This record gives sequence, C-alpha cells and structure tokens, in this order.
Amino acid sequence: MSGLEELTPREALGRALADLGDLRGDVVVLVADTGEPTRARLFAERHPERYFNVGIAEQALVGIAAGLALAGFMPYAVTFAAFLARGWEQARNAVDRLALPVRLVGTHAGFSDAYDGPSHQALEDVALFRVLPNFTIIVPADSCEVYRAVMASAAIRGPAYIRVGRDFHVPVTCSLYDKFEVGRAYVIREGSDVAIFTTGIMLPCAIDAAQLLKDRGISAAVVHFPTVKPLDYSTVEKYATKAGAIVTVEEHMVHGGFGSAVAEYLSQTRPTKIAIMGLKSYGRSAKSPADLYHHFGLTPESVAARAEELVRLR
Repeated sequence: MSGLEELTPREALGRALADLGDLRGDVVVLVADTGEPTRARLFAERHPERYFNVGIAEQALVGIAAGLALAGFMPYAVTFAAFLARGWEQARNAVDRLALPVRLVGTHAGFSDAYDGPSHQALEDVALFRVLPNFTIIVPADSCEVYRAVMASAAIRGPAYIRVGRDFHVPVTCSLYDKFEVGRAYVIREGSDVAIFTTGIMLPCAIDAAQLLKDRGISAAVVHFPTVKPLDYSTVEKYATKAGAIVTVEEHMVHGGFGSAVAEYLSQTRPTKIAIMGLKSYGRSAKSPADLYHHFGLTPESVAARAEELVRLR
C-alpha cells in the first residue's frame, strides 16, 4: 500500500485497524481512553458501532475484550504498552487460558515516548507476554511493518500481543518485502563471521552496524525477527551454524525478551557465542528516542564493537 512510509507507526496502526474493519465485520476495537494518542480513532470514524472506549481501566479493557471474543468477535484492545501490564492478570486468566482470539496492542512502546520518562516507557512488555503459553508476539520495525502485521494478525489462532511505537521510526522494511508472514524471520543481509539478530525499531541500527563491520573486514549477517513468538528457530539455527557468533539487539530489557528467546533455544540445541544487547534499567526523560538510544548504548557503533569482540573470541 502506497504512502505507508510517510506515516508514523501509530498512524499506520490506525489505518490498518480501519482497513481491517472494512474487510471483516467481526473486528471490534477497544481503547482505554486512548483513541486519539494511539490513532485508533481512525477505526471509530469508519466503524463507530464497533468501537468501545472503556475509560482508563486496563483490567476492564482486557476483560471486556475477552467477553467479546467469547461472543464471536475479534477484539483489538489498544492502549499504551506501559499500562497494559495492569491487565496482565486478565490476559492470563481470561484470555490466554482459553486461547481466545484477542489482540492486545501496546503503543508508545520502548523509548518511543521519550518525553514522558520511564513511567511511560514499556521495556518489559515482551517478557510479560512471552511467558504466556498461547500468545503470539509481534514487534514491527516501522510503519510499513506495523500495517502489514496488523492485517496479518487477523489470521492468528489464539491471542496475540502487537508492540507499536509512537512516531519515531526509519521506514526500512517498506521496500524489503511485500507480504508479512507471522513466525518468519527476514534475512536483510548475508554474512559469515557474525550474525546480528534484531527485532522492532532496532533494525536500522543493525544494518548500519553491519556496514561498519564490513569496513573493518568483518562479514556480518543481519536477520530481522518481527515475530518474537513463535520464533523462527530454523533461521536461528542456520546462522548459529554459519557464523558461530550472534549479537541480539532489542529495545527491551535483556531479561526475558527477544535475546532471551534466542539464547534459550540455542542453549538446548546448539550452544553458540552470543551477546544480548538491550536495557538493564529503566529509561529516563529525553528530548527524543535517539538521545536515549545513544545514552543506553543502542547505537551502530556499540553493536559493531560488541560483534567485533565476539568474532575475536570465536
């Protein structure tokens, strides 16, 4: 679809929900007084009879979504990712235990809400939902991937968590592929000395890091995993075998997230030198997400340096 690269991630979310509502009469959208900041209001403009604002009550948001799923609807419950944690008990007991087709959409995730500080910066959300057995977890890189992922999510059996940023993104996936496949990793760049695995907004950082490594005579593969669960295990194993060293990069805590998923698998199948790059503490207020990436060492230079270190140790 043309023009997606010009949208912000949350605008792409709003358009996808509205378009999905055009295609499917069973899609309903719920918000926790967050229709404007998440851009879910775009769905309301086209389908007001299938749009529900439950107020600032995230437990009710998830619980009502579960009830609508039991009634035969496909609910998309949308609010800030940092506040979906309030509804985790309902996600566990009312949604996951019954494997209901509820899609929880967490916006303003990671450092995308740099301005409001750590209370609004979700850095633990992937870990919270990854531990629930039936949840699919999708972490798109940019607006194009947000749109494609939301559209593809309608075919998922069972619950899903979709992680979306606010405004900051680099639209790199728009020209990389046309069809989003849940559970598939995308090889962005081939390499044989080290593999950089990434998810979400960190993809451009990984691509730039690989170029820095090439300039130093190191061949680095870049593999993008927009689906964190189920993980594309065959691709993980392929590059563990090919490169023998892996760096994972994510805008999330290093415990329980994407890097943990990769390490858990490889520790049981093919032990591999691995470095997990992410966060080890809460965020902070800043003028832009880019300032926070630099402050916390999520930059092409730091990724390249860690990869180079792994290559030397291999």
